Amino acid sequence: MSLFAERVYALCKEIPKGRVSTYGAIAKALNSSPRAVGQALRCNPYAPIVPCHRVVSADGSIGGFMGNTEGEAVQKKISLLENEGVKINKNKVSKEQIISFSSSVS
Repeated sequence: MSLFAERVYALCKEIPKGRVSTYGAIAKALNSSPRAVGQALRCNPYAPIVPCHRVVSADGSIGGFMGNTEGEAVQKKISLLENEGVKINKNKVSKEQIISFSSSVS
């Protein structure tokens, strides 16, 4: 496992239940790209300890889960989020539920 992936997982663990963050916010904190964050999360061996389901697209849309962008996997992500108190409307979370990270993480 790469050091980058470990850093992504560490930030994911900081996202509290009932809230989400974005691929872009994690990427910004790590001076990386949202796509790289998504690839690291796709291979998350620590779920659910590392709650990768709490990461969504910048516009609040659900995004992918377990390497899929639709179907049963994405429905599972929605279910996990709703069970934690995240409100989802038309496959999007409200902007108020999205957190960012205050500064770049080394």
